Amino acid sequence: MVMFSHVHISSLLGTLGSPAQDLRKTVTTLARLVHCFHGRRRYGQYTMNQESSTKVKERLPFDRSGSQDSLDEVLSMEDYWTELENIKKSHENRQEGQEAVVVKEPDEGELEEEWLKEAGLSNLFGESADDPQDSIAFLATLTRTQAAAVQKRVETVSQTLRKKNKQHHIPDVRDIFAQQREAREKSPDGSESQSIGTNENKSQGKEDQTSSVAVENKELIPRVPEDAPASETDINLEVSFAEQAVNQKELNKERMPKIRGNDASLPSFRLPKDKTGTTKIGDLAPQDMKKVCHLALIELTALYDVLGVELKQQKAVKIKTKDSGLFGVPLTTLLEQDQRKVPGTRIPLIFQNLISRIEEGGLETEGLLRIPGAAMRIKNLCQELEMKFYEGTFNWESVKQHDAASLLKLFLRELPQPLLSVEYLKAFQAVQNLPTKKEQLQALNLLVILLPDANRDTLKALLEFLQRIIDNKEKNKMTVVNVAMVMAPNLFMCHTLGLKSSEQREFEMAAGTASVMHLLIKYQKLLWTIPKFIVNQVRKQNTENQKKERRAMKKLLKKMAYDREKHEKQEKAANDADVPQGVIRVQAPHLSKVSMAIQLTEELKASDVLARFLSQESGVAQTLKKGEIFLYEIGGNIGERCLDDDTYMKDLYQLNPNAEWVIKSKRR
Repeated sequence: MVMFSHVHISSLLGTLGSPAQDLRKTVTTLARLVHCFHGRRRYGQYTMNQESSTKVKERLPFDRSGSQDSLDEVLSMEDYWTELENIKKSHENRQEGQEAVVVKEPDEGELEEEWLKEAGLSNLFGESADDPQDSIAFLATLTRTQAAAVQKRVETVSQTLRKKNKQHHIPDVRDIFAQQREAREKSPDGSESQSIGTNENKSQGKEDQTSSVAVENKELIPRVPEDAPASETDINLEVSFAEQAVNQKELNKERMPKIRGNDASLPSFRLPKDKTGTTKIGDLAPQDMKKVCHLALIELTALYDVLGVELKQQKAVKIKTKDSGLFGVPLTTLLEQDQRKVPGTRIPLIFQNLISRIEEGGLETEGLLRIPGAAMRIKNLCQELEMKFYEGTFNWESVKQHDAASLLKLFLRELPQPLLSVEYLKAFQAVQNLPTKKEQLQALNLLVILLPDANRDTLKALLEFLQRIIDNKEKNKMTVVNVAMVMAPNLFMCHTLGLKSSEQREFEMAAGTASVMHLLIKYQKLLWTIPKFIVNQVRKQNTENQKKERRAMKKLLKKMAYDREKHEKQEKAANDADVPQGVIRVQAPHLSKVSMAIQLTEELKASDVLARFLSQESGVAQTLKKGEIFLYEIGGNIGERCLDDDTYMKDLYQLNPNAEWVIKSKRR
């Protein structure tokens, strides 16, 4: 058998000229197979002593070039398998007496029923299905692909309930969507009716492939031009991701699809500037964020459906957890403990302290995160932390930097439910199966939105910390690929250690999860953005709900024989007396200048409005308040939205003319 070392393969590639692409691919494939063999062999060696397991082989230097990026990533798998060995040892030492997460396998139709509940559509079935009108307004805001995803799940649930002979009324899915279409066609605001993609209307013209959502007669989700070339760097947040995927599939039928790029050379995606402002997670009121999550789940499912990737949610039904302590404690329980000591904290204090301790040792330390601490020392530190952390008597000076890094990873692994959540862990893993990097990024964006608040906030803190390590890669030798390889098993694999799987499956899982981890780190600044098309759908829902409330109020007033004409005149007079056309009144109850009328111009931004108010403050107060107060859009077709500095006020006013404008501190 011919044996190739990593250095031999690297040297061979270095001697090849740029035309030798086919040979390079062949050698890279050989390297992957050889490394798979060595990696699996090393993964089985758990009998080595602790000292030898902590030694890290120094990598021989060799020239890095674009042609070697793919090979270097394969060679970095060494970090993955080494980390997995360390996790296995830690798992054997720490898991005695602990009960693993039990994931319930759903029965027929149960998965779809749970999905509809999570999407806010539980009244399409069950005892409340007699009156699905509450969902009609919601369904009217959906895109073609979103509606098709909902319809598919409703059909499955309906068939299952009929099989089980449920006593309550089971509506025909065609009736539900027929009502939804009727509601759109009879819409008093004159907005266009929306096409719903089903098996029966797939042959409709391309003009129906993307639906439009209108708010106050203004088109908010524009149609995708058939001949518009897709940008290689821009992420389009104005059009449904699933609709973009449909259009891309149509284009791919006419030309050869592009080959996926390797993870070592990920494209530099960016978000184009939006004149109405970018919306980040945390900018919206809770009631609107709940609607965002419903829509994100539907959109994610539609995207996976279009691309032929299975999306299965799971549910943990039995977990034995601690109700106090630090390690092996649910995030929500930890935060309840921590908020008694530090009110308002959103990230576990132990997690924050471990990151601080690592950073105190300097982020230039070579092999940071990769080199493990001594197993016995880690075990003793865990016990000491459990006893002394909340008492404030723990001596952090005794914690070595590599020990702190090992404790940080241990904390993540021992969470009773994974940081990426039981429900969506498989969906995160499935991201690797999506055809393009852009679609993978879009799916991750939706998945981050769907995470519980505690999980999402902790993940954000982790990714920001990892980026700071990568920023020092010239000295610590931890590139984004290295860090992804080391951290992937801590986020993805720790809850599957007890499961048997083939070596090929484990290798695929290793490469796939490391790739997803790489995407999370590299694109973290984009992932906490709420797509504009989803915010616009929330605006549409709010508008429809307000119309419904007004109709109900009119009926009530009529019953009470109220002088409706007098009421409407008073309401109109109150509105007209507010501010003249083209002027907004901004309220700032906590500043020296509590109110100001501001003339709208084409160039006026949210930052300009804030600057005018801050200019009225004293020097010290101005410095303190700058960066702590924000301009909010409140009411109209949105509950509450914090505006970014680059929001053009006239454009936003045209989108939501009935909003109020208030300056205040950001909600925590």
